[in-house]
Amino acid sequence: MSNVSIQQLHIRLGNNDILQNMNLEVQEGEFLVLLGPSGCGKSTLLHTIAGLIDVFDGAIQIGGVDVTWADPKDRSIGMVFQSYALYPTMTVERNMSFGPSISGIPKDEINRRVQNAASMLHLGPLLQRKPSQLSGGQRQRVAIGRALVRDAGVYLFDEPLSNLDAKLRNELRRELKQLHHDIGKTMVYVTHDQTEAMTLATRIAVMLEGKIQQIGTPSEVYDRPANRFVAGFLGSPTMNFFEGELVADNGRLLWRNAALAVDVSAYPFAKTPQNGEKAVLGVRPEHIDLVAGDQPALGQATVTLAEPMGASVVLWLDLGGTAMSAITESHTPHQRGHHLGVRLDPQRVSLFGLESGQRL
Repeated sequence: MSNVSIQQLHIRLGNNDILQNMNLEVQEGEFLVLLGPSGCGKSTLLHTIAGLIDVFDGAIQIGGVDVTWADPKDRSIGMVFQSYALYPTMTVERNMSFGPSISGIPKDEINRRVQNAASMLHLGPLLQRKPSQLSGGQRQRVAIGRALVRDAGVYLFDEPLSNLDAKLRNELRRELKQLHHDIGKTMVYVTHDQTEAMTLATRIAVMLEGKIQQIGTPSEVYDRPANRFVAGFLGSPTMNFFEGELVADNGRLLWRNAALAVDVSAYPFAKTPQNGEKAVLGVRPEHIDLVAGDQPALGQATVTLAEPMGASVVLWLDLGGTAMSAITESHTPHQRGHHLGVRLDPQRVSLFGLESGQRL
């Protein structure tokens, strides 16, 4: 088991700077997820850790050893790709044992590792099959098993579930989490899927345009997003945003606009807010309570659309000309055109600077 330390990393591809002054510490035994939209640099960072992309400047250490210019085979890593990358003419067993065998590891040790990996990933009955005889989920398990057989200090995953259907993604996601619990090895995982990030990660690093916007536990990143991008990227439906201002009112501090007013006196501001300061209020759909239109509320909204989700319903509403989503239980009888009162828990809201987008 090893940690990964990235110091002032600069990656340049052609004339384009992909990553600059990147610093990141991956702790021993943690499951770190690099999360962000396509083109944000997360796969570039992973491939650089693996030694597949040359460093322009900076340093990478794995297990306290400087591997900035080391070959991939000398970095004590196991890597799982999106595309499986299995040898089509080899059996599952041979695919898993091929790497260690050409590295000179004794045959008995290789067999032990293959059997252990096959047991953990439920591949025992498939060891003599070839990739063409396997389903997509089985092929990806073989690719994971091949990485495990290397007995590496760090395992790197490059969107390994993105080619699978929803059911298989859910199954393999659960197996990956269980695998991390069982072996306790350091894992770095790239995805643009927030569900994978939230369910798998010990910590999440949210990236945009080659920079880490926030790093923290799933609950920290979800409940206290550092900026409006992080707040909007996590959550489905995404966080609701409303523009307004902060106003002192009889000893209280209110955030308000023409349609809504929220007492934010107890909000943990990073610095003292100014009266009249422009701010964006963010609240997640599951933190909105809807009541009958004649009940006390902070604002009034009109239902425009309902999306049944089985156990719950996503309601889309018009709040003073701004679209808003709220999640309610499936038996809630709200329909298009209903007028409802809106209540918010002030302790569950986030406030962002109107111009900066940073958390206030």
